[in-house]
Amino acid sequence: MLTKTLETLFTRDLNRLKIEIELYQDEKSIWIVDKEISNSAGNICLHIIGNLNTYIGATIGKTNYIRNRELEFSLKDISKSELIKKIEETILVVNNSIRNLNNQDLEAEYPIIVFKDKMSTAFFLVHLATHLSYHLGQINYHRRLLDK
Repeated sequence: MLTKTLETLFTRDLNRLKIEIELYQDEKSIWIVDKEISNSAGNICLHIIGNLNTYIGATIGKTNYIRNRELEFSLKDISKSELIKKIEETILVVNNSIRNLNNQDLEAEYPIIVFKDKMSTAFFLVHLATHLSYHLGQINYHRRLLDK
């Protein structure tokens, strides 16, 4: 079933996000922006956390999470350990929210119009997994380029 696949992918990539954050040698490097790199790894990490807690946690899992997207890109200097804690909490929220979905839930229209057109919950969950993967790659490059 798609839910098991999604749980596996989200868990894998969020755990990889934890590893990427842990691999920074200099904690201050997590927050560097340089030249054409306009978002720090820390802010991208906060964006991933906010995105998944909003679209999976609050919408599907009914967690009552309230997103402040502006803070995802303006907060600075959150410790590595705090970022990792937030990632671990997000893994639990995502898995608990997805775990109980059935095929009918997946085929149903996602309850929020996020893009221009309506879409199924399955389509949007796959989109969220690829969105996570895209940003994970950005963080990997950020770390390798800017962590001195």
